[in-house]
Amino acid sequence: MDFAFDEKTEELRGKLLEFMDSHIYPAEPVFEQQLAERDDPWAIPPVVEELKAEARKRGLWNFFLPGEHGAGLTNLQYAPLAEITGRSIRLAPTALNCAAPDTGNMEVLAMFGTEAQQKQWLDPLLNGEIRSAFAMTEPDVASSDARNIETAIRRDGDEYVINGRKWYISGAMNPACKIFIVMGKTDPDAAPHKQQSMILVPRDTPGLTVKRGMHVFGYDDSDHGGHAEVLFEDVRVPVENLVAGEGDGFAIAQARLGPGRIHHCMRAIGMAERALELMCRRAISREAFGKPIAQQGVVQDWIAESRVKIEQQRLLVLKTAWLMDTVGNQGAHTEIQAIKISTPSTVEWILDKAVQVHGAGGVSQDFPLAAMWAGNRTLRLADGPDEVHKRSLARRELKKYLSEGAK
Repeated sequence: MDFAFDEKTEELRGKLLEFMDSHIYPAEPVFEQQLAERDDPWAIPPVVEELKAEARKRGLWNFFLPGEHGAGLTNLQYAPLAEITGRSIRLAPTALNCAAPDTGNMEVLAMFGTEAQQKQWLDPLLNGEIRSAFAMTEPDVASSDARNIETAIRRDGDEYVINGRKWYISGAMNPACKIFIVMGKTDPDAAPHKQQSMILVPRDTPGLTVKRGMHVFGYDDSDHGGHAEVLFEDVRVPVENLVAGEGDGFAIAQARLGPGRIHHCMRAIGMAERALELMCRRAISREAFGKPIAQQGVVQDWIAESRVKIEQQRLLVLKTAWLMDTVGNQGAHTEIQAIKISTPSTVEWILDKAVQVHGAGGVSQDFPLAAMWAGNRTLRLADGPDEVHKRSLARRELKKYLSEGAK
């Protein structure tokens, strides 16, 4: 395993770091000001489109997507770039057209979409002209087990009819969100992993109602489109809107979530780096009990532990990226689950210590730490809760020894 940055990665890192310094960080206060001045509570501040235009002009665009549709980067090449964007999590990923849930939806369309579906929906998403949402989670069942999903997708002649209720559908409140990828059951009597299908539902389809934006630890997350409760009441779409085939929904979800999980972890490391930087600067600038906070033993312990934890997580994420590139997502399944378990919880610890060093300022709107903590804490639920990944990982480990016993 060689994690050294190749020439292309170094070149893009240099360009991205310069863009962060010259445009992203200076735009953060502008972004906050424009959020406060909005007439529409869900409107995205104009500075976001300005940043997107500048990023695309500089060739800093669609890094996440390999192959002909994207920038052609490997996971290992993308990892350090995604980490950099995580330092300004509310602006940088969107500016580079590398923000969830669009990234996962573009991956689905690139891998499984028909030529017509790609032309209608993938192309405008790749161009940053529209946004999208992925409708899977439901309020009335434990959605961590996809077999519980109750939304019905029933064929009626040349159409599918969709009925169900979803919530925490990220990006759905964004005025630019034009398409939903909806997961539901086409055949409740099929084998458990062949019951689900995915289908494309344009936002303006009759019967689709975006009811409300859901809060996350008190935040409405309106800066990137919120998380909506959505009703599907006799929603009709053409059969051509089905993604792949009936019963392929579970397999598509697994293909979508693997890259999404590592992308979240890549960005989370960037959050941790910025939190450590803020912690150090605050510790040096403040005094308590007659000496700088930075000289307090407990604070030095937090700083040292933070650096160790960041390096550990970065190496595990890079190993996972390398495996995904060399043996595929299935071959890297154990490592993907390992980082999904360990990275958000580790970064949560670092953010917690950064908040503590900042005192009351740490929970205020004057620093990014509180919002970063809320967003990172949510990752322990998004794309599968910790416990589901631990269960799967433990069963895979135990299987090695159970098979030995059978011999």
